[in-house]
Amino acid sequence: MKNIFSDKASIIPRKMLGEPGRKWVLRDFVGLNGLSLGLAQGVLAAMQDLGCLERVKKGPFSYARLADSALLLAEWVKAYKFAMNKVYAYYSPSGDILKRLKAALPTEKYALTLHAGANLKTNFVSTGDVHVYLSLADWAAELPPLLEKLELKKLAQGGNVHLVRPFYRNTVFQNCHKVGAYNVVSDLQLYLDLYNFQPRGMEHAEYLKETLARTGGSLA
Repeated sequence: MKNIFSDKASIIPRKMLGEPGRKWVLRDFVGLNGLSLGLAQGVLAAMQDLGCLERVKKGPFSYARLADSALLLAEWVKAYKFAMNKVYAYYSPSGDILKRLKAALPTEKYALTLHAGANLKTNFVSTGDVHVYLSLADWAAELPPLLEKLELKKLAQGGNVHLVRPFYRNTVFQNCHKVGAYNVVSDLQLYLDLYNFQPRGMEHAEYLKETLARTGGSLA
């Protein structure tokens, strides 16, 4: 069975969760971020085996559709943890580190996640920690000047600003959106990142999901 929650493979469940009622065919996925026909076929077969995908055979009008989004999410949070990312921790004495980040980086180069990202929607967890995904072509070359610009310091242990090199290199920035003045990962990625995170990640993930449901939104 294909790992449907690996980086490239996750393109398919992400798109399906974004349009849960849609009828899908293979050509909807092939070519996205280099997704091959074989990989797409394998992911759809694995999702069917898992029980979250229905495949309707009607000759040239055959299609697949998401049958159980709750099951898909439940399996995803079993397979993925935020700790799978590479995280670099630094310290900033500044009380306006979010404004500094926004000023230092183009929108497409960063996206907030975990409590810092979700709090912009929920204001649920009081924390001084900021976790932010970075999209850098050359981390070795680009990180040092960024640290200098943000005036971030390396401590012997810990920190309050966490720069994240994503596990989901191809997909973590998919469906990023502005919340207020800041770029935030998709609600789906927020949920996935929070779910197994300590402290209070699961609580915040479920509260985010409930908040979206109350306002007519969904995890996508």
